[in-house]
Parts: sequence; structure tokens; C-alpha cells
Amino acid sequence: MKELFRGAEAVIYEVNEKTLLKKRARKSYRIKELDEKLRKARTKNEINLLRRASSAGVCVPKVSGIEKYSFKMDYVKGELLKNYINALDEKELNCLFMKVGRGINALHGNNIIHGDLTTSNMILSNGKVFFIDFGLGSLSCKAEDKAVDLHLIKQALIAKHNRVWRKCFETIKENYNDAQVLERLKSVERRGRKKS
Repeated sequence: MKELFRGAEAVIYEVNEKTLLKKRARKSYRIKELDEKLRKARTKNEINLLRRASSAGVCVPKVSGIEKYSFKMDYVKGELLKNYINALDEKELNCLFMKVGRGINALHGNNIIHGDLTTSNMILSNGKVFFIDFGLGSLSCKAEDKAVDLHLIKQALIAKHNRVWRKCFETIKENYNDAQVLERLKSVERRGRKKS
């Protein structure tokens, strides 16, 4: 197996040209029993979120080969949105972020909080936007949690795509249909400004 990516919590391996393996790595600084419990729970949580998202019609990698601290998933080939956005014209951006907005809307409509909504965790593949890496995700029906998720994607757009972030985020909001969450977003942003 070939290692493709090493994150803080997990390592992604290429099993073959169609399959990836995500394995949560042992943390030597944690007590062994606690480490095993955390890795097992986080792996199970991510699998459940991916399956729930898929059932909601959101494009995510299909899960298979589940073990205690790892699982296999489809190898979604494509371009990370972060590497793709700056080359697009306004019409292409609008089309792309319409899909992003609808995907986020579907996630939140099914009470799925991604937890790390950035253009690094979205892949454009065959005209579809796939959401990846639900390792920080959770389930919540709270408007606050959904608003924080939206705030994360806004901040990611500002940081990485400063030239086009406004148009991209406006398109996300136009394709997001929970007015209560959008209203809560305003208070989340006010709190963020007070901290800085």
C-alpha cells in the first residue's frame, strides 16, 4: 500500500486504483485503553456520517471494509476545490458553488455537521462535488452548530480565495434554505469579530 496523506488523526493509503484505506493512527502520548476507545469511536462516527450523507444524496466516498480503527472507501479521483477555484470564470464559479451550497444544505438538512468545511475537503470529480474527511464531524440539529459550519467555509474562502470569496459564499447562501441557520450565522460572525 502506498501512503497518500498523513493528517493529525489518520493516514490515507492507496490500496489500489479504486480503493483508499483510512486508518486512525495510535497516539503514544495517550493511555493505551483511552487511545483505543477514541480511535474506535471516531472511526465508527465517521463511517456513520458518510453513510448518512450518502443516503441524503450528498456525494461522498462509498465505505467498505470496516475494521476497528480503519475503513476502506472509494478512491474519488478529481481535483481538490482549493486547487481549482482560482482558474474559473464567474459563470463556472457560480455553477460550482451552487453544487457546494446544495451539498451543505443536504448535509445540514440531515443534521450532519461536517466540522471542517474547507475547499481542501471537497473534490470535483466528473462534474460532481464530493465532500470528504468527516473526521471532525458530528450529528446536531442545532442552528448554532450549522451556522458555525457555514462560518468555517466562509473563513476558508476568505483565506484561500480572497479574489472570489464573496461571490462563492453568496452562491452557497442562495442554495441554502434554512433561514434560521443563516440568521444565526450573523451572530456567530459578530462573536468572531469581537475576538479579533
